[in-house]
Amino acid sequence: MLWPLLVLSLLPLSLAAEKSAHEQLVDLAAAGNGLIQLNEQTYDLLASPRRNWSAAVHFTALNPQRRCAPCKEFEPSFTAVAKAWANAPKEHRDKHFFATLDFDDGHAVFQKLGMASAPGVHVYPPTEGPDASAKKAPFKYDFQNGFEAGPLAEQLSVHTPIPIPYKAPFDWARAGSIVSLIPIISLIFRFIKPVLQNRWVWATGTIATSLIMTSGYMFTRIRGAPYTGPNGAWIAQGYQNQYGQEVQVIAMVYGILAGSFLMLIVVTPRQLSATRQRTQAYLWTAVNFLMFSILVSLFRIKNPGYPFKLIL
Repeated sequence: MLWPLLVLSLLPLSLAAEKSAHEQLVDLAAAGNGLIQLNEQTYDLLASPRRNWSAAVHFTALNPQRRCAPCKEFEPSFTAVAKAWANAPKEHRDKHFFATLDFDDGHAVFQKLGMASAPGVHVYPPTEGPDASAKKAPFKYDFQNGFEAGPLAEQLSVHTPIPIPYKAPFDWARAGSIVSLIPIISLIFRFIKPVLQNRWVWATGTIATSLIMTSGYMFTRIRGAPYTGPNGAWIAQGYQNQYGQEVQVIAMVYGILAGSFLMLIVVTPRQLSATRQRTQAYLWTAVNFLMFSILVSLFRIKNPGYPFKLIL
């Protein structure tokens, strides 16, 4: 009776030994909730030159002694994508595997691949079967896209049988921040509501915007003009050039000109005293002539051939 019992006890081991490489990888992925923790032996099994599956391998160094801050930052993203792939239908899930190889568990692998830094992600395409790829070299993930799980899933989905069913988790912190801002915004609006309803505020804003735009602000922004020119010059030569500081000066001149006209048309006629009315008429007429003279002078500076001038 001893020999039959011994044979029966060794039967599971013999059956396990008969499992194919693909079946072993399926079991390892199921045990790791979609993520295989590799060592040097299982890496050779996963990256076998004869494989009818594809695999995304995450090379990392999570040991605190390695002081790899990017590794710690990227690890949750790769794990999240691997767990998302575990929810894919089995007929597709078993054709692609996600695995992680830590430096401390695979020195020889890192050395063989010539990897001097971490983290890194290599995608090994299938070499056999109907999905075999003509390109044998692994695809290397470009971290220029960042360490977030979303871009990673999008990039790796190109190499998986079906797109990875990854969905970003709900951002409770962001939602809480938005909710907490509601009473603050309501309180601020309560105080600024009278200001927003004041027609003079809107009139002032409209006039200021009109002055800035008619003075060439968009012209300088579109062309990327500098604020000042060489040696501190603030007036650009030619009508097709303009500096940022020139916009401010022109807007001020236009504003004073418009203000002088308003004072002459609206305010001066309402003065009850003849002396005050006459004084204001002289004053604002002088301001008007002076500002027009400055404006014409600016034209002459921009184009020395401009033939006209007033006072200056």
